[in-house]
Amino acid sequence: MKIGLVTPYVYPLPGGVNDHVAHLYDGLRGRGHDVRIITASHGLQRSSEGDVIRIGKGFSVPANGSVGTLTFSPSYPRRVREVLGRERFDLLHFHEPFVPFLTLVTLQASRSVNVATFHAYAGFAPGYQAVARALRPAARNLHGRIAVSAAARHFADRYLPGDYRVIPNGVDVDRFARAVPLARWQDGTPNILFVGRLEERKGLLYLLRAFRAVRRTGVEARLLVVGAGPQEREARRYVATRRMGGVEFLGRVSDAEKLQLFRTADVFCSPATGRESFGIVLLEAMAAGAPIVCSDIHGYKGVVKRDEHALLVPPGEVQPLADALLRLLRDPGLRTRLAHAGRERSVEFGWDRIGARVEAYYGFVIRRLAAAGALPADFRAPVPPDRRTATGAEGTITGD
Repeated sequence: MKIGLVTPYVYPLPGGVNDHVAHLYDGLRGRGHDVRIITASHGLQRSSEGDVIRIGKGFSVPANGSVGTLTFSPSYPRRVREVLGRERFDLLHFHEPFVPFLTLVTLQASRSVNVATFHAYAGFAPGYQAVARALRPAARNLHGRIAVSAAARHFADRYLPGDYRVIPNGVDVDRFARAVPLARWQDGTPNILFVGRLEERKGLLYLLRAFRAVRRTGVEARLLVVGAGPQEREARRYVATRRMGGVEFLGRVSDAEKLQLFRTADVFCSPATGRESFGIVLLEAMAAGAPIVCSDIHGYKGVVKRDEHALLVPPGEVQPLADALLRLLRDPGLRTRLAHAGRERSVEFGWDRIGARVEAYYGFVIRRLAAAGALPADFRAPVPPDRRTATGAEGTITGD
């Protein structure tokens, strides 16, 4: 088939949705499909770069306690019609289909089979509820819906009711397993690793307070902080005013160095306070063999099981977080057990399996439309056969 992956975020800038799109692009091409990525530009990027098609401009805006992107162009309707008319996609796969405006305009103009993946989870969102009413006509253009977790499905279904298939994010297991620890941090002091945007919902300040409590017990450890964001100045000030040793702010790092840092970690900690639809950083830590301490929040429960893959603690509470860190730092056997179970768990989320499940869902949607005589005008590919019994591709991952 000819497939278009539509992302409202400026590709390939870093981010969970764009990482998902990149791996899905590779996986679908590896399975023999002709794939394009439709996105916006940011700055002076070219309008077309190989299989990347850019329409309009992307602008950063605050959203869901983080920073999101709005894409805009006064000529969107015309540009989108031109691209769709030229490319004639059999299937368009929209990631966050209702983020203004690229995905929404493209969905409304599409004459292809339309599948959407819902990545977000934001708890109660009255503003989204009001907007969702206006989006329901556009939602009727969707032929299939995927949610990356049970939390994301619950959130999307609350405002846009429908049938959702849960297919989680994936992880490149082999890349993390092959990474080499950084010798710089291999000096006998255990390393606690934090990776994330430095913003309130990621919980770094709670981790800093917990790390201070750990240090007060006399247990030696180092905290490696990877990421940047609006809370960085406050975090650095907290460390400086209390003269805390053992904290290293590493800022943004390359993908290659991030892999090595995960392999360097003796403990990975994600103290997020909520609004996480899925724990991709948990998958990365498990693939690298790092035992985990993380918050007991909805988006993480589909990835790890309590005391089997991670130690879970109440979000926003310092002492339980410190106690869990101390428990792991003092118990090498527990670290080994969690690391082994985590590696096995991460294999279930390998992109080969996730890509197969997405492809199988495409086939399910297309066969359903064909049986109803409702295939859209631009769909010209053969209807995929049902291979579920042969491949098991539409099976489930426990914990979804």
